[in-house]
Amino acid sequence: MTELMNQETAGNRSMLRHAVATLAYRGGKAVMNAPQGFAKFAISKSTRTPAAILAHIADLLDWALWQAKGKDKWHSSTPLPWEREVARFFAALKKLDSYLASDAPLGYPAEKIFQGAIADALTHVGQIAMLRRLAGAPVRGENYFKATIVAGRVGPEQSAKRVEFD
Repeated sequence: MTELMNQETAGNRSMLRHAVATLAYRGGKAVMNAPQGFAKFAISKSTRTPAAILAHIADLLDWALWQAKGKDKWHSSTPLPWEREVARFFAALKKLDSYLASDAPLGYPAEKIFQGAIADALTHVGQIAMLRRLAGAPVRGENYFKATIVAGRVGPEQSAKRVEFD
């Protein structure tokens, strides 16, 4: 019974790492090569700018790492300049993935970490992609099922093979 539970935990952890890699792939596509001034683009006075959304995503990833380590610690960051915020996003992905790839125990169930921070971050990546379209610099649509997404590949260097829509 214990071996079966260990296999299930390893499978959940593997799926969580794949979700983090998916976030890197989709998030990277949304944030890379953004036009000048995009970081401060706003559609109203009450909505977050892309820089604020990206800062929030990095905060979510930091929160997920704390939860993976068994603590429920939150910090809200002030947005950095766009390129630094993009670097922070990829650094936070790397730290989280490195912990998930280790033998260190998960402090909370993988499902809980996914349903909170990771799912929320994916939602916010969609917001950035939508804002890119509204700002006149859309991200090309893609068949993500066919994307080459690999657990552990969480930096800005992603597969060049894309199945984008015309």
